[in-house]
Order: sequence, then structure tokens, then C-alpha cells
Amino acid sequence: MNDRDAVERLSKRLARELPCSRREAELYISGGWVKVDGVIVEEPQFKILDQRIELVPGATPREIPSATLLFNAPADIGAGEARGEDLARRVIRKATHWSQDPAGKAPLKAHFRGLATLLPLSIGEEGLLVFTQDRGVARRLDEGRARLEEEWQVEVIGSLDERQLASLCDGSAVPGRRLAPGSVSWQSETRLRFALKGMVPGQLELMCRAVGLTVVATRRLRIGGVSLGRVPVGEWRYLRPGERF
Repeated sequence: MNDRDAVERLSKRLARELPCSRREAELYISGGWVKVDGVIVEEPQFKILDQRIELVPGATPREIPSATLLFNAPADIGAGEARGEDLARRVIRKATHWSQDPAGKAPLKAHFRGLATLLPLSIGEEGLLVFTQDRGVARRLDEGRARLEEEWQVEVIGSLDERQLASLCDGSAVPGRRLAPGSVSWQSETRLRFALKGMVPGQLELMCRAVGLTVVATRRLRIGGVSLGRVPVGEWRYLRPGERF
């Protein structure tokens, strides 16, 4: 049995057949440019024997930039799970990529590895959840939350007088606790819009309960300058160039 008949890594085989360096071979494969018997394979360590390999037209061995993904989380995602990598592995897949993503790029498996979950949602909360490989994005969201405005939509049962609404706006609604002021307004008879900085977990329900409101649903729409847009629940899109938290 010669070397060509032996099982070997796809990257090794590709590097020999092109020829190219092993690193270039890995970039071709991770970038989704390599087919094995007509099927795209993105794992450089994929084991092959005598299968046919080929490059997709236009193939370029480029470094794959770090990705940031914006997920429209349903309310049934638990708070504990939202803090771990297990959530990213479960919900971030090619099948859940929004088909109308304006970023205009095909999802790669390389974008799903090593994702950090930032600003996790509490139990019962839904909406914008950020996953990233980008250390700069992670640092900004971890260290700069006190300066980032978050926009939330809260469905409630109950009513407010002018004094109670003012207490939500100036951060004085919860007795004995001073919260950061922000903008709070009615969007409909049952829906409040909150735009606040320095959010802490559970803050919105605590504030609403303090003024006699019952919270039915809580949805995050925006973090800083980045909003979900029209991403359907349970799907995700890429952070586009030019979008900044």
C-alpha cells in the first residue's frame, strides 16, 4: 500500500496535490472552497482515502476574520444555559442562519467555533443575544456596558400615572435603590419602551413591579448602535461592517 492509498488528513492531501503549503490548504478548506466527491468539507482534519478532491472556482486561501453573530433568542432559553458555550453549539448552525441576512456571506463552520456569549438574557427574556469570536467586541460589551444604551420592549398588565412613569425615567422607582436614569415611554396600551444604560439582570421586572405593573414579556431590541432588525425568532445574522455597539 503506497502513501496515496493510505488514510490521511484532507489538508495534507490537498497541499500535496495543488501543490501549496499546509497552512494554505487549511485556509482553502476552512473557507469552504474544497469539495470531496462533490460535497463541501470544511474540516482540515477530515480523513480521506481515495476520494476525489477539487477546489471551488474562485477559491482563495484567505484568513477567516473573527465573526460576531446576532441571535434572536426565544424566551424559553434559560439564563444559566445562556451563559455557556452549550447554547451557541445548540442554536448557531447553518440551518438557523437568516436567509435574508444583508451581510451577504455564506456561513462557515469556522465562525461557530469558540463563540463567547455576551450580555446573557435572564430567564423569560428574549430578543437580541450576541455571540462573538472577536476579542474587541467582547471587551467592549464586557467592560463598557455601563456606557452602552440597551433598548427593550416590555409587555405589561397595568397602568401608570405621571409620577410613576417619571420614577421609571429617573431611576427612582425601586425604593432604597438608585438606578441609572433613561427613557421610558408607552408604545401602546400594554407595551413600554425602555432605553437604559448600565443595565443589571432582572432590572426591568424589578422596576415594573415597583410601580404596580405585571410583566408579561421582555424583549431586547438593541445594544448600543446595533439592533436585531427583522431577524426572525430562532435565527441569527452576522454583524455587518460599519455596525458598532
